[in-house]
Order: sequence, then C-alpha cells, then structure tokens
Amino acid sequence: MRPARVIVVPCGAAKLDRPASAGELYTGSFHKACRRAADALARPGTTVLVLSALHGLVPLDRVLEPYELRMGQPGSVTGDELRAQARELGVDRTAEVTVLAGSAYTAAARHVWPHAAAPLEGAGGMGYQLQRLKALREGRYALAA
Repeated sequence: MRPARVIVVPCGAAKLDRPASAGELYTGSFHKACRRAADALARPGTTVLVLSALHGLVPLDRVLEPYELRMGQPGSVTGDELRAQARELGVDRTAEVTVLAGSAYTAAARHVWPHAAAPLEGAGGMGYQLQRLKALREGRYALAA
C-alpha cells in the first residue's frame, strides 16, 4: 500500500563508528534537527526516509555500515537510481512529499518527486535552516498546501 505522505531527511557526515539502523546511524546536529521536524510532521500513513549519498532512499530500520560520501561526489547515488529505489519502495507516486534537507539533497530528491515541498529552500545558511526546522517542529511554520 502506498504511503499517504513521505518525508525525506538527509544523511549526515557525523555517524556512529559501527553498523546501525539508518534511524540511529547519523549523529550530527543538522540530521537530528531534520529528524525531529520529520517526526513532528509525521502522522499515520507517513513514511520517513533517509536520503543517503551512498545508499539512496533508506527506510529508518535498514542497517547500514558507516561510510564517507557527500551528495554530488563521485560514487554518490544518481537520479536514475533514486527513481528505481522509489519504485521498489512503493513511494514513487506518493503525492505529498516533503524534503527536509539542504539544496544538494533537495535537488536529488526532486529527481523522484519534482514538486516535493522543500521548506528549507530560501532559508539561507545553516543557522536559518535550523530555525526553520524548529519552527516546523513547533507548528510555527506551515508547509505550503
């Protein structure tokens, strides 16, 4: 069954030094802020996915080895790979998609969902993005309908 909503959060450079689920592997403050906002926005029928530069679209319960790769670097996931993964996960035709990520990850996610909401777009630097994530989490910033 197709989820009613998908929320995509980015991977992060800071990781545990051992294999862990995608929901636990990433330890950086930006990733954690994105996850907190995603958890606050999620409602029944929502699927939260991590967009990993190496592995692509990853369910939170999938175990990953630590790795070092950023979106756009050689070896990072391609748009074609992301589209294929989205089909495999059954989320390629989900109408309501929100990407809580910086510009490189938002651009990658839009290979799958061109009209995805991206509330961090235009938020400026990291500090402003963290403020926007906090506002989303606290219900002080509404997603465009």
